Amino acid sequence: MSNVTSQQIELCAADGASISAYRVRPQGRVRGGLVVVQEIFGVNEHIRKVADGYARSGYDVIAPAFFDRVERGVELGYDDAARQKGMSFPAQLGFDKPLLDVAAAVEQLSASGKVGIVGYCWGGSLSYLAAARVSGLHAAVGYYGSAIAKNSGEAPRVPTLLHFGEQDKGIPVSDVEQIKKQRPEVTVHLYPAGHGFNRDVGASYDQASAELALQRTLAFFEKYVG
Repeated sequence: MSNVTSQQIELCAADGASISAYRVRPQGRVRGGLVVVQEIFGVNEHIRKVADGYARSGYDVIAPAFFDRVERGVELGYDDAARQKGMSFPAQLGFDKPLLDVAAAVEQLSASGKVGIVGYCWGGSLSYLAAARVSGLHAAVGYYGSAIAKNSGEAPRVPTLLHFGEQDKGIPVSDVEQIKKQRPEVTVHLYPAGHGFNRDVGASYDQASAELALQRTLAFFEKYVG
């Protein structure tokens, strides 16, 4: 990847916790900053690839390793054992502490211009809550966050875009309809796909849905971040 440069950094949150993060920047003009929020599988090869893609689109990107608060260096695959381990971390962390880490990443990125956030699965829920609670953001995108519906009483303070799969076994379409009804100011798209349709690893990947969602996401960030 000759057109981006990456490095590992440390983020220090307001509660004193220190976590690692993957940072990748474009060579040339920077549009702004983006926080990329992982799935339950850690900042693994797939999430680094996602971050690299946003950097190639011109953004200064930080992908915080939120699970470092529990166990350093978590990078999981996608089998049942990995999934079970991955699900244990959000249960231990909750959302309040990871939101402090998001705030630390936003602060780091602020020198690059306006800052957005995009998250997947667990990260989709965290991105929605960040839009409601974290200062310094200018836009938020969430992919198939299962906790969004139960938190949709909280209003995002920045423009927010959400992607869901209509065949998602963990997020019924009724939840999506609830979000649309309760938060008409939020842009919500449904795709003919299941959970994890953006992840190009394994059976959940839906290329057409992933490409359309990315196109919409990049247009959204171009409008609100730069």
